[in-house]
Amino acid sequence: MEAEKQRVREQLGTGTALVEFKEQEQQQQQKRPYSASRELIMRQRRRKLVKPQWHAPWELYRVISGHTGWVRCVAVDVSNEWFVTGSADRMIKIWDLASGKLKLSLTGHVNTVMDVAVSDRHPYMFSAGLDHQVKCWDLEQNKVVRDYHGHLSGVFSLAIHPTVDVIITGGRDSTARVWDIRTRAPVRVLEGHSGTVNTIAAQAADPQVITGCSDSTVRLWDLATGKVMSVLTHHKKSVRAVAIHPTEYTFTSASTDSIKVWKCPEGTFLRNHEGHQGVINSLAVNRDNVLVSSGDNGDMCFWDWSSGYCFQRMKTTVQPGSLDSEAGIFASTFDRTGSRFITCEADKTIKIWREDEDATPLTHPIDADNHPSKRQRRR
Repeated sequence: MEAEKQRVREQLGTGTALVEFKEQEQQQQQKRPYSASRELIMRQRRRKLVKPQWHAPWELYRVISGHTGWVRCVAVDVSNEWFVTGSADRMIKIWDLASGKLKLSLTGHVNTVMDVAVSDRHPYMFSAGLDHQVKCWDLEQNKVVRDYHGHLSGVFSLAIHPTVDVIITGGRDSTARVWDIRTRAPVRVLEGHSGTVNTIAAQAADPQVITGCSDSTVRLWDLATGKVMSVLTHHKKSVRAVAIHPTEYTFTSASTDSIKVWKCPEGTFLRNHEGHQGVINSLAVNRDNVLVSSGDNGDMCFWDWSSGYCFQRMKTTVQPGSLDSEAGIFASTFDRTGSRFITCEADKTIKIWREDEDATPLTHPIDADNHPSKRQRRR
């Protein structure tokens, strides 16, 4: 090899620089496969930064007491005049949204009420509980008019289809069941999960039903055939919350320490929202692209939906006489305008939050160093 190099040098005379250049080029060619893969990794890390949208911080402005057990679920009526909550005290209570005063208490369940939903198209409200029961309440008569029997264990989640007269319920028997609202007939049994179906979301477009389960999976279902369209296995722990974006064709899911955003209809993974530590029980998103994750330890993280930037973190305050361990949040939702945020908590209260009206981008600027893409770059 050295003799060959010397011969080339003698032929080129003083052109030893050309030989050295060829040697360097050969070395670079040998390293090129490794360099290409490294280049690809660096390019992914240097992905385009999405500028966070500014949002005003949120603050507590009303605490409502009335339940005598953990408040497990909440739903807001389409008129935005009242909302309903269900509790471990087996009561369903209807509250005036403007004043926070109790309007009505309903009894009928014999165990914890785990989920409630109010129909946008009919004067009906639905409730599900650990007593295996799913009930339909007539809001004009304030009484139960139908029961849906079929679950073999406690019912944890419930959703109303926005355009078809069916409801979907999920429970500890590892199934999601589709019911005809009027006839009480079971339409479909969505089987495939291997754990408790903790959360259900429904929408008019495919996938019409999305379920999250304690088996760490999210499943997208074809309602017409009852078959699963996709199984999302990215989560490592129990999925307790799913929320559909009100205007985009996307949805989000949450498990312990993990929030992921997906694109419909296939369930294509889009991004992570990193930073919420602990068990996440609830997700809520409004039309202003504010996503709120609420946890078992009382932590709330407010995110900008598009960029994944967490613009506010806070911990709920337990009421006087309650233990610090009762700072958990079990359920949450925005009102129909997205301007008020309602949480259901372990200290037996309901808290209503709103944006700080005096906040401006100058008083509460965006922390550029806390942008998720920059955090990844620092790694």
